[in-house]
Amino acid sequence: MLNRAYYDHDLDRALTGPAQDGLLDGKAVLVTGSTGLIGSFLVDALLRLNATRGAGVEIYAAGRDEARVRARFGEAAAGDGRFHFVRYDAREPVALDAAPDYVVHAACAAHPLAYSQDPVGTMQANLLGTLNLLELLRARGGGRLVFLSTGETYGENPELPEGFGEADCGYIDSMNPRSCYPESKRAAETLCACYAAQYGVDALVARLCHVYGPTLTASNSRADAQFLRKALAGEDIVLKSTGAQVRSYCYVADAARAILTLLAKGERGQAYNVANRQSAASIRTYAQTLADIAGVKLAFDLPPEAERAGYTKITRAVLNPAKLEALGWTPEYDLRAGLESTYRCLA
Repeated sequence: MLNRAYYDHDLDRALTGPAQDGLLDGKAVLVTGSTGLIGSFLVDALLRLNATRGAGVEIYAAGRDEARVRARFGEAAAGDGRFHFVRYDAREPVALDAAPDYVVHAACAAHPLAYSQDPVGTMQANLLGTLNLLELLRARGGGRLVFLSTGETYGENPELPEGFGEADCGYIDSMNPRSCYPESKRAAETLCACYAAQYGVDALVARLCHVYGPTLTASNSRADAQFLRKALAGEDIVLKSTGAQVRSYCYVADAARAILTLLAKGERGQAYNVANRQSAASIRTYAQTLADIAGVKLAFDLPPEAERAGYTKITRAVLNPAKLEALGWTPEYDLRAGLESTYRCLA
């Protein structure tokens, strides 16, 4: 259960900038993956915008299970006549009568067990889901899409001290089933670029680093999700490696405001890194910071082989956000502040 006082404060901070300037007023916004980490935060933010500012946003929350979607957004959605459920299967064309002004494509299985247990389904969702949304905008003749991609598309290249820029690349083993996630995200990015060039579809890409926050779902098997569950239960956080891998992290409220910035100012057919310069840290540092906040200890344990199969082999995944920063976006939460906010929203 979310602590609404803390959570609403984070929603309000995400709604500064473009949203505050009227970007979404009276617009129709489709969010896929509406019950996921980022999608659910964005839908909550849109509901908050309607409730506090009367923005008149038509909110289309896409998902497979209507009962689950409506339960997730509860009274806020039930009391907002502009909230609409859209039945959505990424592998099928989108059944939407309205013409969306904005689409945020956040639907994907972004956690290790999905990659190891259903790599084919992971690829289908990323490729076909993006293709179907691009076709929707092409048929409607308008609307802007931000595709939520991943920094994993860069692969492995530890020799970039400033982090990956949008034109950099690294190594990905295309014959490793774990590559189902970065390779399908990379191909979906190319689809966005092709539809922009060939058909004039207004699509662009947000390459997200490791986003975290209180909207992590119960099914998420990522290491940081497991850390958080342990911390909230008052148990020792268990690290299933030495924790030496370095990652860029970004709190979900900052990531949401970055996505809104791209809706407002991003260039069609371009990709933008979403990362926080103040939050590049090793996994061990991330875990230790959360342990300190929760007053628990950090322990170590090796995972079973089936779980390890879904882990990324990338040792350094640091993104350079200069291109996004040039649009006026700056993050408000460093790593400790973001983890403190995550913990207090749920504790």
